[in-house]
Amino acid sequence: MAKAKTDDAADAEQGAAAGAAAPVESVDSTLGYEQARDELIEVVRSLEAGGTTLEESLALWERGEALAKVCRRWLDGARARLDAALAESPEGPEAGRA
Repeated sequence: MAKAKTDDAADAEQGAAAGAAAPVESVDSTLGYEQARDELIEVVRSLEAGGTTLEESLALWERGEALAKVCRRWLDGARARLDAALAESPEGPEAGRA
């Protein structure tokens, strides 16, 4: 059992030394839309460029998924605000549509 712990520690150190992407849990929920989007773009560029190990690619993919969720929450919130503003408009949501 001590061997397994040592192997896990070595794997963690190797991943950190290789510049593996941050774990999914570390995506800051207070990250702004533009920040999350820009980081997501960099993740995609890294994945498209290749040259990473399978482990690094998986970590990048997971990071990208988490960043995409942050972006989606921001966009959903913006849509809800727009819908609410349109619903409160005197002309209603159909005004301005021809």
